Amino acid sequence: MSQDLNVRDKQEVNVGAAENTRNEPLFSPVVDIWEGERGLILVSDMPGVDPENLTVDLQDNTLTISGQVPPMPEGRKSLLKEYEVGNFYRQFTLADSIDQAGITATLKDGVLRLELPRVAPARPRKIKIKTDETRASDDPGSC
Repeated sequence: MSQDLNVRDKQEVNVGAAENTRNEPLFSPVVDIWEGERGLILVSDMPGVDPENLTVDLQDNTLTISGQVPPMPEGRKSLLKEYEVGNFYRQFTLADSIDQAGITATLKDGVLRLELPRVAPARPRKIKIKTDETRASDDPGSC
C-alpha cells in the first residue's frame, strides 16, 4: 500500500461514530485503491445507494465514508442475495502528501470514486537577497 494512505482495520472502527439507528449490521464496503499520475484513486461499489444516504467526511487526516444501503422493497422475493444491506462505515488515514483541499468524490452508476491528489512538490526558485538599504524600506513589522 502506498505511504499516502493507511486503511484502518475493521476492528478499529468506532461503531458509535457511524449512524447506527437501524437493526441491520454495520459493515465495511470493499474498496480498490490504485496510484494514478496525480495521486490515489479510491473506488467502492455502492449498489442502490443514493447520494443522500452517503457521506464522505474529512477531519484532520482522517477520511471517513459512511452511509446506508436500503433494504429491498417489500414484496420482492430474493433468489440470491450477495450485497449487504444496512449501515456502512470505512475510515482511512491520509498522509501529509495528500492535497486535502483537492479531494473530489463522484457517485455514478453505483460506484463511488474518490480522487486524492498529491500535494504539488515545491518548485525551485531564486530567493532575492536584501541589503540593509532594501530592508530599511520594508515594512518594519515583517521578520
